[in-house]
Amino acid sequence: MKKVCVIGCPGSGKSTFSRALCEITGLPLCHLDLLYHNPDRTTVGKPIFRERLAKVLAEDQWVIDGNYGSTMELRIAACDTVFFLDYSVEVCLDGITSRRGKERADMPWVETEDDSEFMAFIRAFPTESRPSVLALLRKYADKTITVFRSREEADGYLQELRNNADLPSVGS
Repeated sequence: MKKVCVIGCPGSGKSTFSRALCEITGLPLCHLDLLYHNPDRTTVGKPIFRERLAKVLAEDQWVIDGNYGSTMELRIAACDTVFFLDYSVEVCLDGITSRRGKERADMPWVETEDDSEFMAFIRAFPTESRPSVLALLRKYADKTITVFRSREEADGYLQELRNNADLPSVGS
């Protein structure tokens, strides 16, 4: 595991999972949101985003978290491992609500209110985005692919990895 993609619906906890994975493995972390968003809530153009992403993909090791459907296949083709956090809409909506008002390492600003368009995207994820993700996972079945259906499954995986790495648990 040297090049890892962590994907899933917004609010699923991709960044949280990725940070824990990097803590255990020592792999460098790249948040796609930081490549795409400026601190003033504007976005960079697609050519700049792709250029920034290409620099990360050219590295020998990385964990990249985020969806960004326009570059998902590029990232999956370049990685050796994919983690798909395939959680219910309710879990993802709760994830969005729980991070409101908190500083996050993966976002250059603090979200203070719900964005109705973003919430609609999350509600539509199972029917609009998930089928494309699953099709890519089938297309790149030669990769090591792990699909988690709950936070408990993902946490269990991280704990097992931590135990196997012989590192202390967080908080101990």
